[in-house]
Amino acid sequence: MVNTGDRIELEYNGKKLEGILMPRVELMSKDITVLKLDNGYNIGMRNSKIKNVKVIEKYSSKKEDKPKSISKNPRLPNVPILSFGGTISSKIDYRTGGVYADYTAEDFVEMEPALKSIANIEAKKILSIMSEDAAWKEWKLIAAAIHKEVSRDDVDGIVCTVGTDTMHYITAAISFFLKNLNKPVIFTASQRSIDRGSSDAFMNLKCAVNAAANFDGAVVATCMHGTTNDDYCLLIRGTKVRKMHTSRRDAFRPINEKALAKVYVDGKIEIINNKYQKKSEVSGSKCILDAKYEDKVGLIMQHPGLDPEIIDFYISRGYKGLVIAATALGHVAVHGDISLVDVLKKAVKKGIPVVIATQTIYGAVNPYVYTNLRKLSLEIGCIFVHDTLAETAYSKLGYVLAHAKDMDEVKEMMQSNLRGEINDRHLIEDFLN
Repeated sequence: MVNTGDRIELEYNGKKLEGILMPRVELMSKDITVLKLDNGYNIGMRNSKIKNVKVIEKYSSKKEDKPKSISKNPRLPNVPILSFGGTISSKIDYRTGGVYADYTAEDFVEMEPALKSIANIEAKKILSIMSEDAAWKEWKLIAAAIHKEVSRDDVDGIVCTVGTDTMHYITAAISFFLKNLNKPVIFTASQRSIDRGSSDAFMNLKCAVNAAANFDGAVVATCMHGTTNDDYCLLIRGTKVRKMHTSRRDAFRPINEKALAKVYVDGKIEIINNKYQKKSEVSGSKCILDAKYEDKVGLIMQHPGLDPEIIDFYISRGYKGLVIAATALGHVAVHGDISLVDVLKKAVKKGIPVVIATQTIYGAVNPYVYTNLRKLSLEIGCIFVHDTLAETAYSKLGYVLAHAKDMDEVKEMMQSNLRGEINDRHLIEDFLN
């Protein structure tokens, strides 16, 4: 009798294959058998073409013994790894195909032994969710967990593992929540699951630990593949990063500025943008957790034919602020039945800030180039936020509204460069960097 999780050998189309029998995917035909090969990839086979199945080893649910505890090296930096979910923090049971987030420091070192030569590792599981399920409540928990570790005198830097889908929202929010940050807080993840031969998890984790241990910046940053190959990882400011591809390993790119550094697997850190706060500049300062947040903030994309009633819906539901990802320099419809002029005036008169960012991703909004833009800025009072990414503006507005007392203060804070989210100078080479 062959069961899920058994190691088996079989013939398929005349070729011998060996691997772990996986559970059938719910949406897959019942005529398909899935085998996990030793190279980490799964293969689906039609049952009618499978012959001579032989069980090599029966599956046992007995838990594997944990490796021995890791002894600390007093000469190495101390780097906690905080797990908030995502593929990189999930352990794959190759026998059943199940995923569970339960890594310890020993697991990380077993997964990537080179880590113990970089830093003394601790690992703590805080959350176990996909990043698309994380919002402001989870962002606060993440910030509090990071702040607890940052406040320790014996910690040199923090690594945080999360899911990739909304990592750029998370890193922006955490950048605002941690005032006077005095150590590097490095977010990493994986685009491809750990059980795949092309997984980026191991290199990302190694480079992230290296950055947390040795980077001289006191900043929130992401550390992910810089190319589709295993060349280096890019350290990117948390308020200037965006996921730009669904599946590429180098999906995370710096927007409107260079990445802070290239991080190599051999431990080298090559600074390519030195405009960041250095640890030496804030030596002795105390990081402050400031995670007050107004969650009633909407993010709306301007598109042809956008119904003004959409804005009315947000107003009627008691939203306290709106970010519009406008076209190009900050345009929205201002003529005809789809004009947003009246409804935006209504919002602003009710004390609801309307923040204008661009959906082009690169470049900056400008309220003075066209007459229609002047109407939004000067007549209605919309707040143009230069080159702040729409996602960063969304995270920032919730933070600002929890601290500002009136519209003028909201405008001043949104147009101020609090955590490197606004860059007044754009170089040619920053585009599609």
